[in-house]
Amino acid sequence: MADFGIKLFGGYVPRLRIDRAHIADAHKWMAPSLRGQAKGSRAFLSWDEDAVTMAVEAARDCLNGCPPAGIEAIHLASATLPYADLQHSALVASALCLPAEIAGSDVGHSQRAGTSGLLQALKAGDNALFIASDAPVGKPASTQEMSYGAGAAAFLLGSEDVAARLIGAASVTAPFVDHFRAAQSRHDYFWEERWVRDEGYGKLAPAAIKAALAKAGADIGEITHFVMASMQRGAADAVAKKVGFAGKPADGLESRVGYAGAAHPLLMLANVLETASAGDRILLVGFGQGADALVFEVTEAIERARPRQGVSGAIADGIATDSYLRMLSFYDGIDLEWGMRAEKSGKTALTAQYRSNDQISGLVAGKCSKCATIQFPQLEYCVNPECNAPASHFEDYSLVNEPSQVFTYTADWLSFHPAPPLYVGFVQFDNGARILMEVVDVGAEGLEVGTPLKLTYRIKERDRARGYNRYFWKATPIGGAGA
Repeated sequence: MADFGIKLFGGYVPRLRIDRAHIADAHKWMAPSLRGQAKGSRAFLSWDEDAVTMAVEAARDCLNGCPPAGIEAIHLASATLPYADLQHSALVASALCLPAEIAGSDVGHSQRAGTSGLLQALKAGDNALFIASDAPVGKPASTQEMSYGAGAAAFLLGSEDVAARLIGAASVTAPFVDHFRAAQSRHDYFWEERWVRDEGYGKLAPAAIKAALAKAGADIGEITHFVMASMQRGAADAVAKKVGFAGKPADGLESRVGYAGAAHPLLMLANVLETASAGDRILLVGFGQGADALVFEVTEAIERARPRQGVSGAIADGIATDSYLRMLSFYDGIDLEWGMRAEKSGKTALTAQYRSNDQISGLVAGKCSKCATIQFPQLEYCVNPECNAPASHFEDYSLVNEPSQVFTYTADWLSFHPAPPLYVGFVQFDNGARILMEVVDVGAEGLEVGTPLKLTYRIKERDRARGYNRYFWKATPIGGAGA
């Protein structure tokens, strides 16, 4: 265990943010007490984001655009995965262009899925990519709607160039039901807060922490960073005090992100690792039907493991909106009249999707070895009229990390789109490729020819009749001020 740990890490937070005051104002006619919780802002999913798309983005940040060779497994933890029967880690692996010869698994059904899944992946000893991605949904006018958020964190695990090695861990498992969500429900049911705090957090977490420290051969005084996510405000401080931690617990990201469910402890861990120094010791605690406690020791390799954006960068890349109804619509909390144009069928031909997956999932273009022309999709012959070389001369070339900008665009208010207007236009890549693409998360400043873009993995279309999401890549402006 001592020679195994985290090699690389990264995170993702949805760009859309709303000030909690706007949520409280929408409900003040029936729940004026929410005003007392209207501090800071929370992240929320766009209509075309879910646990799968966030997982892809967090992994891209972790791998820095260049998946290393030797990944043996991919694991995805979440309590809000979109399918009851479909392996989501396979979707993520495909979007990342990982080889088919890897193992995949999904972990869920508890707020502890993130820490428990990470611990099991570390114990397995494989060179693995572990991702936690979650977006809990709160009932309108509830305290959870105010406090919840969304996000994902990704970690590359291995035994070489380890930036944070696992030196001890322990778990406590108990049938302690602080809340639950029935299989067919969208919202959680919660039990009395004081009982949860005193009997749950106050007893189960300290027991796991004590056992983990003993296995690590460490004392609480040697811990530099105390990382514990909690649905309850102040629970982490209470547990830290109870176990004798003298410092201040790690930033819970409440004021800028909100509670991101099963992914939240790992989102906090990724945030802490961004500024950690060699020699630091990190205590990570996860709670849910018991508790997990993991002790990491940061090494000199941390300087080479910094992500290209990280959690802090994702937080800074937010786009503010003052529309509570926008958020409610994106979470299917309101049934709007979209008109006849919204009645089109969104059925996906699964056979055609599978046959073209090698190009579509990873946006893999073809680069002609004769003339260097790059084209997407890959056709039978080079599109350069002066070349026309057959496809056998093409080399696979992924465009997802290539610099690009707006070449042409239009803002369409006539076509149905869940977040009007529909921005679409030609995206010009610096390598010469040009693709007609949707542009999302456009701020109040709109688009201009030449606006720098980056690509993001999103839901292309929802088939609501059958409950299937078709994923693809879209463009988004670099930076942004408001929506």
